[in-house]
Amino acid sequence: MATQLIAGELPGTYVVPEAVTDTELMRLAKMLARRRLKRGRSMESPAAVFNALQTLMMDYEREVFGMVLLDNRHRIIEFVELFHGTIDSASVYPREVIKAALAQNAAAVVLVHNHPSGDPEPSRADRQITDRLQQALNTVEIRLLDHVIVGFEGTVSFAERGLLCATIFYFSRINHALPN
Repeated sequence: MATQLIAGELPGTYVVPEAVTDTELMRLAKMLARRRLKRGRSMESPAAVFNALQTLMMDYEREVFGMVLLDNRHRIIEFVELFHGTIDSASVYPREVIKAALAQNAAAVVLVHNHPSGDPEPSRADRQITDRLQQALNTVEIRLLDHVIVGFEGTVSFAERGLLCATIFYFSRINHALPN
């Protein structure tokens, strides 16, 4: 039987009425992460989105590439996993990324993939595919707001590092200051 969460006294807090295993605790964390990526929720904080994505993807044994589809007010339409790869790579096809974004009428996207090694530092291949996808998305007027790499050691945001043209728009749109 699955453990149930009970709302705590403070908003955003929960009580678990019984002892839970590590596995059950991770299931509950992933359930909450999926709620944070639910349709209609606004992307008010990059950190909240990064945490939800990290929770969902950090323990995958192989590389998985997905994206958060957003409307023109940066509300979440859907989080979708598009490609599954090996322990150190996933083949990513710009055509399929475009098809998925257009099928949901997305105005903007946040790309995400995990590094099963745990180290979220972007590789040269990560930078190259991000550039290709940004060009492809631009041709159909879909904004690439970020590419987030997650691992159990943390997350890396291309936007926060200034590696995307949309960085200024993304961070000013959600009232988040750019790092110096």
